[in-house]
Amino acid sequence: MSVRRVVPDLRSTALEENRDFYGLLGLEEVMNQGWVMTLAAPANPTAQLTFLTADRTAPVTPDLSIEVDDVDAAYAALRAAGATIVRPLADEEWGVRRFFVRDPDGRVVNVLGHTVSRP
Repeated sequence: MSVRRVVPDLRSTALEENRDFYGLLGLEEVMNQGWVMTLAAPANPTAQLTFLTADRTAPVTPDLSIEVDDVDAAYAALRAAGATIVRPLADEEWGVRRFFVRDPDGRVVNVLGHTVSRP
């Protein structure tokens, strides 16, 4: 299993304002669901920030996201190690398969893999 990207998930009540602010630094909107928005650097698309008002499909808002190439293997490994699963593995309507796990310091990590090909 390999990591494809690590993205901080920032709680926000000002998605559009953050898009405009970080746009001045060269980040562009690559995804916006109304409650979650991701900005990325065009020349380095793995350099990203995600802003969330709240996670609308989960009981908590994650602190960071880690995209892996095999989310099922990551889920199995963390469960076998006794990690605290906050939200079980599930497919989302926007093309990701994900679960939430709590790290040793209590942060909630959104571990995901894309179920559809990304450009």
